[in-house]
Amino acid sequence: MLVQHDLRHMRSRHPDGQNRPMFKTLLALHIAGGSLALASMWIPLVTRKGGRTHRRAGWVFVVGMTIVSVTAVGLACWRLLFDPRPEARNFAVFLLYIALLSGSSVSAGVRVLRAKRRTGVHRHPWDVGLPFLLTASSAAIALFGIRTGQPLFAAFSIIGLLNGITALRYWLRPPTSPMHWWFEHMSGMLGGCIAALTAFLVVNTNTLGLMPLAAWLGPSIVLGPITAAWTQYYRRRFGQAEGRRGLKSQPA
Repeated sequence: MLVQHDLRHMRSRHPDGQNRPMFKTLLALHIAGGSLALASMWIPLVTRKGGRTHRRAGWVFVVGMTIVSVTAVGLACWRLLFDPRPEARNFAVFLLYIALLSGSSVSAGVRVLRAKRRTGVHRHPWDVGLPFLLTASSAAIALFGIRTGQPLFAAFSIIGLLNGITALRYWLRPPTSPMHWWFEHMSGMLGGCIAALTAFLVVNTNTLGLMPLAAWLGPSIVLGPITAAWTQYYRRRFGQAEGRRGLKSQPA
């Protein structure tokens, strides 16, 4: 099964025995970006939200994840163009999808901060186009997984489909809470954290003694519900605060 080889297709040598300089450079940048994201993602989680440390570490994480997504696209395209092995080419298609999935989450986490004061529908081509592309790609990767006999592809298509539809609903509907941007920022950035942790576990499955499927799906299965619960906690917290302010503003 392809899942048993995971990212080793990206790290293995070109079939002719040589790794070309551009491929090696992309791979080095990919690893560096992932290391940067993995090292910095913990700081915003434990520091004061909105504080200087939170914001600076958050931007470091965004830079790292941007490098990861861009270089993943480059690595995947390289394999599709130059690697004749069917299993490597199939995984390259999947890697393109994963790059879109993780990049879309982090992009949303940043972009909502620029639109936090919106009161109506938001139709910026980038903000709407990226989740639309993710939604369409999720359907395509599900069909591709069925065709190639890869249940992992179909499993990740569900994650992408949910993320894409949720993002479209957010942008194409007026906000229902003054703190709408907070919830979406949390969801987007935590989605990026899940992607970074997943990549780390997949690359180190043998070292950590993990089953490949557990490495691929474990972070989403475990941290996904935690993210939802954390977001719901803040919804209740801000909702109660808004309710108290409303009572105070009423005439006696």
